Amino acid sequence: LSALENVRLSAQAVGAPRNPLRAARGEADLIDKAKAALARVGLSGVANRTAGALSHGEQRQLEIAMTLASDPKVLLLDEPLAGMGPEESARITDLLRGLAREHAILLIEHDMDVVFAVANWMTVMVDGAMLAEGRPADIRTNAAVQQAYLGGHA
Repeated sequence: LSALENVRLSAQAVGAPRNPLRAARGEADLIDKAKAALARVGLSGVANRTAGALSHGEQRQLEIAMTLASDPKVLLLDEPLAGMGPEESARITDLLRGLAREHAILLIEHDMDVVFAVANWMTVMVDGAMLAEGRPADIRTNAAVQQAYLGGHA
């Protein structure tokens, strides 16, 4: 399936018209919603490309677009930068920064530079237990967090 079709199907899953008389307009609305979601994540230029042919970073952007098509209030993102190189990571970090202005985001991520760039409140966990909670500046200077995640230094 193309990137556009993947996002359209995601939008349809949460908002498919039940009335057959509205189906045609509903389909056009779903396509518009899918195009808007792809544009929001920076994938308009690859909308017709097969999803499997996208780069790893583009596939992660597509996953976020599929989520956005469902009009979420909260984005739950589990290691969205896993396996990415510096260029792709920078692109996703910029995207997350923008999305954080529009949505609540629960971000699970081990790249602390990304977390500090995106978050305005953090909960740091180690082995399933809360280690620290607070604003990024406070977390950055927390000795226990430094030891666990920042190599003992800020």
